[in-house]
Amino acid sequence: MLKLIAVSYLNTKPLLFGIVSKDLHKSLQLTLDHPAACAQKLKNGEADLALIPVAAIPDIPGARIISDFCIGSIDKVRSVVIYSDKPIEEISTLLLDYESKTSVALAYILLKEYWKLNPQLRASEPGFESIIKNDIAAVVIGDKALELEGKFKYTYDLGETWKKHTGLPFVFAAWVSTKEIDNAFVAEFNDALAYGIEHIPSLMYILPNPNQKLDLYSYFTENISYKLDEDKKKGLKLFLQKWEVYQDQFKKELEGQLIKS
Repeated sequence: MLKLIAVSYLNTKPLLFGIVSKDLHKSLQLTLDHPAACAQKLKNGEADLALIPVAAIPDIPGARIISDFCIGSIDKVRSVVIYSDKPIEEISTLLLDYESKTSVALAYILLKEYWKLNPQLRASEPGFESIIKNDIAAVVIGDKALELEGKFKYTYDLGETWKKHTGLPFVFAAWVSTKEIDNAFVAEFNDALAYGIEHIPSLMYILPNPNQKLDLYSYFTENISYKLDEDKKKGLKLFLQKWEVYQDQFKKELEGQLIKS
């Protein structure tokens, strides 16, 4: 039985709906966790197949993408942002969400290349959102970002900014395995994910909404883009190339603090 781990965020629910609706979960050992934990468990051999932050892929021996679907965005994503009470050029410290290496890496690349800024970087712990004030900003991702939408004076959407900077969409997480996966299973898996995406309208009636001002249908269909198409593959390749250049510099700027993969 394959051990599969998936991200527990709202944006993964359509994919999970497809897996469950097609009874695929009955042949899997399925668990959920936040993105960084999914990557670490795949790396440790605790999972055979995982939805992981793409920045972790180069750190996992034998890792390869096995699905036609992902967690991506074409433009504005809404759930991967920098929140601040001041304009970004006035922030002194940027807190980095501990739950995903990809979003932190993306923010760093954009700081260097798009905004051309060098705030002090700080690793974070649970509850870090309460520290966002004055000239302290934060990278916030997932359901937390949706819950806090509209509560800070400035919001910088990282999917939207990447699109402005490169002209390409972005891939935040992909289905990755370190083992040979049977082609028949991959086809069945892709069919289940497609089924879940096709039935997004039905999910509106059963999913909790983290923010009553959030239009869930719009979020699933306009902000999150699930198909791993050629443009997303180009965006992913460019991101990984850039991150390879910057990651050593990034680690030095963290002053010895650790960011989880």
